[in-house]
Amino acid sequence: MLASNLQIQGETETLGELDYIVKNLITKENIHIELACKFYLYDENRSKIEEQKWIGPNQKDTLFEKLEKLKSKQFPLLYASETTKTLNEMEIEIPSKQQLCLKAFLFIPKDSNQKSFPKNYRNCIVGHYLKWEEFSEEKQAKYYLPSKKEWLLPENSIHNWQSFSEIGKQVEEQIRIKKSPLVYEKTQNNVERFFVVWW
Repeated sequence: MLASNLQIQGETETLGELDYIVKNLITKENIHIELACKFYLYDENRSKIEEQKWIGPNQKDTLFEKLEKLKSKQFPLLYASETTKTLNEMEIEIPSKQQLCLKAFLFIPKDSNQKSFPKNYRNCIVGHYLKWEEFSEEKQAKYYLPSKKEWLLPENSIHNWQSFSEIGKQVEEQIRIKKSPLVYEKTQNNVERFFVVWW
């Protein structure tokens, strides 16, 4: 690791940030790596372009937009004169390669056939999503509503599970303000995670 979270400063503002610059100890080449962890839900009717069908839980972004931003902004930042100056000052050789590590957590509509998705997407499907009306039917289960910072929390670290009536009020409040919460549902034999969407 040669640098991480490297902010590139322009004359009056920050131009952007390079996530990691590493040296391959075998080939001796420097590599710029962008790291992203994103949650997307599949909306079949959104577009004909596959990457535009994967949207953020609140419909504010898409996989397509993320990839376009990387191509048009993040990766070209490496070649800006300000970046060259910063790396020269740090005595780091300009990377000869750029790579993306994108960890996607994908959610599909409830009752969708997971096998209908291409393999590279299928490998990232971790749950489903449903509408508020589908969630509002009480079940014999325990629930947990993580904050966004806890979305990667493993279920075995959750201790304060709540009843449906307790969690239902919190979910309904999120739906009312047009937020799609992630919900963990624990039954006797299983723990599932899913989004309840407002749209």
